[in-house]
Order: sequence, then structure tokens, then C-alpha cells
Amino acid sequence: MRFAIPFALLALSTSLEAQRPATRPGIEMSAPVADVEYTVEFTRALAARRTLRVTTSLTTSGREPLLLSLPAWTPGAYELSFFARHVSSFAATGDGKSLAWDKLDADTWRLQPNGARRVSVSFDYRADSLDNAMAWSRPDFTFFNGTNLFLYPEGRDAAFTATVAIRTEADWKVATGMASTSARFTYTAPNYHDLVDMPFFIGAFDLDSSRVADRWVRLATYPAGKLEGASRRDFWSQLDRMYQPMIDVFGEAPYDAYTNLLVFSDESDGGSALEHANSHVGIYTPLIIGNDLLPSITAHEIFHVWNVKRMRPVEMMPYRYDRAQPTPLLWVSEGITDYYADLTLLRAGVVDSSGFLALTHGKMEEVNAVPPVALEDASLSTWIHPTDGTGYLYYPKGSLAGFLLDVMIRDASDNTSSLDAVMRDMYQRSFKQGKGFSTEDWWAAVTRAARGKSFVEFNARYIDGREPFPWTQVLPLAGLRLAVDSIREPRLGVFTEQDSTGVRVTATDSGSAAQVAGIQVGDYLVAVGEVSVTEGFGERFRARYERSDGQVVPVRVRRGAQEMTLQMRVQLSVRTESRLTFDRGASPRAVKVRHGLLTGRHG
Repeated sequence: MRFAIPFALLALSTSLEAQRPATRPGIEMSAPVADVEYTVEFTRALAARRTLRVTTSLTTSGREPLLLSLPAWTPGAYELSFFARHVSSFAATGDGKSLAWDKLDADTWRLQPNGARRVSVSFDYRADSLDNAMAWSRPDFTFFNGTNLFLYPEGRDAAFTATVAIRTEADWKVATGMASTSARFTYTAPNYHDLVDMPFFIGAFDLDSSRVADRWVRLATYPAGKLEGASRRDFWSQLDRMYQPMIDVFGEAPYDAYTNLLVFSDESDGGSALEHANSHVGIYTPLIIGNDLLPSITAHEIFHVWNVKRMRPVEMMPYRYDRAQPTPLLWVSEGITDYYADLTLLRAGVVDSSGFLALTHGKMEEVNAVPPVALEDASLSTWIHPTDGTGYLYYPKGSLAGFLLDVMIRDASDNTSSLDAVMRDMYQRSFKQGKGFSTEDWWAAVTRAARGKSFVEFNARYIDGREPFPWTQVLPLAGLRLAVDSIREPRLGVFTEQDSTGVRVTATDSGSAAQVAGIQVGDYLVAVGEVSVTEGFGERFRARYERSDGQVVPVRVRRGAQEMTLQMRVQLSVRTESRLTFDRGASPRAVKVRHGLLTGRHG
């Protein structure tokens, strides 16, 4: 997961998107609704309480109960969050009079309209979760997803149109991918699926826009002034280059405008983002500004415009909002998208070929560091968040599967075809036909692109199976190889953690230089020889003593209230390091495949 001026955006409804969500077993259908209007209020007073005030008004008929539900999850964030738990002060009126209501289940309210025509429901929503799928607020800002706030009629057609009115301070801004109306801060969507797929920024934030690949692209960043000056110009330069390579893969840009919604907060210790129909929300540590990780995550989320938001597995067509929708194909939806994020940065000139190979090799190491898991299994298991490190492995391992398939398709077709052809084929045969794609559909498209080559064995061994990827067989097809270097360097042989008082030893290797010198678990390292133990100590220690095998150096440690000096003999250890690199002896055919892979060209 992770993040133009006119809001006259392309309506995203298709015949499939307008299908009626199935009624939950054992639950009756809501009375019909029409003229649905949502109002979201966020003022300085509400911000002080970290609260959004939400009102839903609609027209109904008859005396049947209204069954209004909040979603249990946000598509793209594959976990059940049960947004109803953030609701308080629920109230309902009909034609201005109070209505009786109760809970039908955890996230469904049952209202008795008693003949009332115009029904209004209001509640407060707690906005205090810094998470892409949630709602979060500060004294001058909030973001929220439609799934957090917008009620839907249980079991009824999702094709109802609706408007969203934002009530906020006169000096604050609003940014969203939703189409604007003539009224200030009022927006409309043609169906419920689109309605909840366009998050909002409200408050004091920076906002600008530019024409990119003949479409409006907007950049909204909070807090104001955080991404500015040269850093903002550099990020805009990256944005300006990354859209066209993705459009080229699919042959069209299915949006009139795209909105990048980015939050930089000290509460975040990394970077994450969540895709939407024509926007994404990114949440980052400010330290990511200027780092290559920011354009990488951004490219990933933008590619989701095609892969996931339109072309997606049959198990997720249409979206259900009351339950999990597991699919064995998240490795395609997320992993292949991650591969194309790397390709996009390469084709856009944001990284060079060495940078692309480094990104790929980093994912190889990430996969090697966790237990073997089948990509289909990892795709299914993510909903329960496995604790063995494999919960999100369909991202890097799926990306590597995309890399392997790209090489194998190019080799089988003498570089006249590639994974690009698979993506466009699937886009045309699934999204354009108003349906999802199956595992069989995917492999049929791969075989077509590879000029009839079968991938049955590949799927059985490496996608549905847990065998290690066949790097020694596939890398040479693209004129690439894994180079392994042996490096002798000084090592202390300790494990440490930083706390408020220093760097504490948590374990020592048996027979290591540290253990022989008498360093104990619980000691705080102060200095090793001439190198003080502060940030970046390991690199500085290895550089200083790389030619000092056997030299005795003093080690200052703090043990309890006492500081002492121990004597340690420097030990050099051998470490192997691998890297993905060009094979200078590659065949002309492999060189052609490699050139096509790195440039996106065929033939």
C-alpha cells in the first residue's frame, strides 16, 4: 500500500463495478435508498478532539427497516479493521423526528423509518490512526478514506450516485480525486465503489499541480513547508518522468487527473502507501525526503491505477466490504506491481541499470532471509499476518517472479515480446471486459506472450511450490550473473541495541574477539581503540582496523556504575558478499534480451 487541478475525472463505473453486493447470509436486505448525501465536518474545534462529524442523508420509501453498514476493510489494505469501532454519538432522524435504531451486527445499524421519506444519520468518528487505511488528524489537518465514514445500504445495488460535502475552515484546503461539483468543497461519485476509493486531505497543506503525460497531476503534502524548495522540485522531476512508461505498458491513461497525497510525520519510522482509483495516500518519516525509496513507493502506487484498481483477481470482483476477500494472486497484484515500480524508475531515468540491478538483488536477499513460502500461499495468508516473516513476502518474491518471467518471455520470443505484453493482454481481457482474471487466465497470457512456451512446471515449482528460484538457469538468458566476493574485515562478534543511555551488548559470539576480551552481556560499549561507539560505529571500526589483524587495542565499557578498560585482540573474519552484475561473456542473444529488459524495447 501507499499515495490535478480540475476535478472533472473519468467516471470509473463499469457494468461489473455496479453489481449488487451480495447480502450476508441470514441478513435481510435494506430498504431502497436514493438521493444519498454525505457531509463531513472538520473544524479547529473538532480537530482539538481528533474527531470528524459525519452526516448521511438519504431518501427511502415504505416502512421496511433501513440497514446501513460501514465497511470492515479498505481495498488494498488486506486486513479487517472494522471501522465501526471508531463511531460514537450515533443518532438518526426521519423527516426531522428521532428514529428508533439498533445494531443488527457489529458494523450494521437497523433504522425504523416509520414512513419517513428523508432520513438523516449522524455520528462522530475518531481520527487518530496514522495508517493509510484509516483516518488521522492534527490541529490543522486530517485525512480519511471513504470506507471509514460512508455508510451503504446492506445488500442493495452499489450503483447509487452520491455527493460529499466538506464543511471546514475558510482558510483550509481540500484535496481528493473525487469529481467536484459547482458548489464549494462538494464532490460526487457515480457509485459506491468509486465513492470509497477516493480519500480526502482537509486542512493546511501544500498543493500544486502540473500537466504530466497529457493529464493533470497534483501533489498535496502535509505539513506545509515539509517538502519544499529543491526537494519538491526534484520530486516533481521524478513524477514528470514516471507516468509515461506506465501508460506505454497498457496503452492508455484511464484517469483525467491523478492526486498524490503525502504525509510526512515524525510518528512514522518508515514509508508506506495505499493505492486508489486516481490517487494514493503515502505516510512517511521526513527522513525519506531525498531518498530513492520515496519515488520507488510512489511508482508502485501509481502502477496500481492499472494493476489492482482496474485489472484485478476474480476473487475481488466486485469488492465486498463486510469480509475478507483472499486471493492466491496477490503476488501478481502487488509483486508484479513492485517489479514495474523498479522498471518505471529505470525507464524514466530515475535510476540507472546498476541501480535497477541493486534493487533486484536486494529483493533476492530479502527473500533468502525468511523461511521458504509459496507465492500463492503468501498471497492467501497475508490476511492473518503470519509472524514468521512471510506475511508480506509476495511483494519482493512476487517482484522477482515478474523479473524471471520477463527474462523467460523475452528469451522464448527472441526479445519480440515481454511481460509488458502479458500486462496489456490481461488488462484488455479482464478490466476491459468487465471481469476479473483467474490463475488460468494469467498463465494463458504468459504462454501467449512467450510464443507458446509452457509455464506449467514453473508455476508448480516456484509459484505454487516453495523451491528456490532458478537463478543459475535464468540469469544467463539475460546476460547477467551473481558475482560472489570474499571480504576479510575486523569483527567484534557482539550483538547490541541502542537505548537512552548508550549501546548495550545483548549477546556475544562464542570465541569472538569481544568474548575473549571479557566483554559481557549488559555492558555498554564506550570506545574500541580509537573509535567511539556512536552512530555509524561499525563502518568506522572496520575501516580503521582493516589491516590490524592480531593488534591489541583497548576497549572501554561501562558495567553498572563503573567504567573499565579491557584489552581486545583484533580478529579478521571472512564475509561473503554477492551482487547482481553484467556477464561480460554473454551470448549475442542474451545481450539482446538484457538490452530489451533494461530499455523496454523489443526486437
